[in-house]
Amino acid sequence: MKKFNKILIANRGEIAVRIIKAASEMGITSIAVYSQADKDSLHIRKADEAYCIGEESLAETYLNVEKIMKVALEHGADAIHPGYGFLAENPELVAACERNDIAFIGPSSQAIQLMGNKIEARSFVDSLNIPMTKGVTGSPDELIKKAKDIELPILVKAAAGGGGKGMRIVRDWNELESVIESTSREALAYFGDAEVYVEKFIENPRHIEIQLLGDEFGNVIHLYERECSIQRRYQKIIEESPSPTLNQETREKMGQAAVDIAKAINYTSAGTIEFLVDSDLNYYFLEMNTRIQVEHPVTEMVTGVDLVVEQIKIAQGKKIKIQQEDVVQNGHAIEARVYAEEPENDFRPAPGFIEYYKEPSGKNIRVDSAIDKAVEIKSFFDPMISKLVVWAEDRNTVINKMISSLESYIILGLSTNIPFMLSLLKDEDYIQNKISTKYCDTHASQILKNAELYAQKIDRNILLAAYASIKIASSKNPKNIWEQIGYWRSQMSFNWKLDGELLPIHLIVEKPDLFKLTKGEDVFDVEVLSKDDNQVSLIINKKEERVFFVNKNEAEVIMNYEGQVLHLEDLEMLVQQDFYESSHETEASDILKSPMPGKVIKVLVEKGQDVKKGQTLLIVEAMKMENNILANRDGKIEELLAKEGDMVDNSKVLLRLEEE
Repeated sequence: MKKFNKILIANRGEIAVRIIKAASEMGITSIAVYSQADKDSLHIRKADEAYCIGEESLAETYLNVEKIMKVALEHGADAIHPGYGFLAENPELVAACERNDIAFIGPSSQAIQLMGNKIEARSFVDSLNIPMTKGVTGSPDELIKKAKDIELPILVKAAAGGGGKGMRIVRDWNELESVIESTSREALAYFGDAEVYVEKFIENPRHIEIQLLGDEFGNVIHLYERECSIQRRYQKIIEESPSPTLNQETREKMGQAAVDIAKAINYTSAGTIEFLVDSDLNYYFLEMNTRIQVEHPVTEMVTGVDLVVEQIKIAQGKKIKIQQEDVVQNGHAIEARVYAEEPENDFRPAPGFIEYYKEPSGKNIRVDSAIDKAVEIKSFFDPMISKLVVWAEDRNTVINKMISSLESYIILGLSTNIPFMLSLLKDEDYIQNKISTKYCDTHASQILKNAELYAQKIDRNILLAAYASIKIASSKNPKNIWEQIGYWRSQMSFNWKLDGELLPIHLIVEKPDLFKLTKGEDVFDVEVLSKDDNQVSLIINKKEERVFFVNKNEAEVIMNYEGQVLHLEDLEMLVQQDFYESSHETEASDILKSPMPGKVIKVLVEKGQDVKKGQTLLIVEAMKMENNILANRDGKIEELLAKEGDMVDNSKVLLRLEEE
């Protein structure tokens, strides 16, 4: 048995913080590594030691085995934990650990290689007589021919893929060649391996995975399942355990099948077998993830087993003390992944500055986060901000608890998927478990529409009263028009816009913390209990309320109330004339910019080329997602101002079309 004094965490963000916490509880010193882009990150502040390994490039930092091993050797690390993503399933890191007598907190390189290549994994699992979907392999040309033996729809997948990356559905044979090309390119970019394969796509399946633990003594147990069917872009956003889909018989069969696979490859550490389940509860092997997963806290909440601690113990050579019969699913847990993204814009990542950040708290509420304060969410990394996990005795109770927790999760300054998830969790189809992996794709417009309705149902008077208290407190602001014409009077009228709706307001101020707000014929008595730079607590018509806010500029405030984010524009404020960026219709038609900060990975046109409206001109990669830059009209390329490999932001002009 090995004793660990120091563990190096070869990762960043919330999973690094999570591993540091487990190490600390075990009395083990933690070593963090970081890029310059992460120099102010939470995992650096939480770790006992932290060392910079490069600038911003992933290839030179979190994907650089040599640099990580150098830090481990120079600073006396006994073990390396890879977290998930990056090098978590990279045999090179395992081999480097073995060469340098450093323990790898994960499975053997043989298990990683076998199960990491989806083609080899499918072949191996098929030999165990475990059900799986029909698939074909080969070169791109061979795939185009062989795929015709599978009935549409089909799925093109990266052989070394995972995490929802490197997968595209094909419903038209004419699309197959281009889909194979784009999937192969994405596979090479993310996994360093361009190989892809094709398998039958199951319509409206459930995505259910079994959590495993295995040790060096041949002991393997499962910790039952997580349902991960709520996804967008093949990436999960809401997970829960137990699955509301499975019956106990199917649950036990899937658990045993997962254990059989793990035992057959002598698996050690934490791992997950993923299955697709159809409407008749037939299950099909999908893949194995030879690492800890993003959604592991859901299993921890219902089983009481700390999976990261168990990983570390197994790597130390200890036997698993938990017997299969000891594993019990207690109550129900749900995890919601909070992303910086725009659900209304096809879930496009939305990097930027978080101006105000406040997590929910309470009994059986857990937040695994990469941040703890106002900070910039950068385009170099995945846009996930945190994971909110809640537990309760039963599913209905935990859904309501998740809703209230999301409503009290305050993130202001950039767009998040919180309003979308709130709408989804209130949806009757979700509550009644009438969902599939395609649910978000097919119901996104309705979920977004309902989200808008929830925002519209908010009592606007609460937000108006909150802003009135802010305005009164800031009346000494020289840009306040009332200050310039002679300070406040006891009665005043204003014109404010709340999410575009013009609302004439009349205030009767008795004293700074006591006033009446009149809107039309309605009169509201308001008492301000407290206020600071980002929140106001008040009593309006005898009910206590709290509103969070940030100042976007001199004339606009962004407000958060019950999980909904609204914009209030103050038409009485004097704003510098050059505050707003001018734009002309002709200019907007002639130039194309990146929708967000990112990297140009492909340029598909050249100067002087004629293009058609809707044609893909460039591809910009941002936050683990490819974004096609399309021509907004027919025209000819006048200037091409970006090349492959350029880092760009949303102010960068990528190309210019000749004037119409």
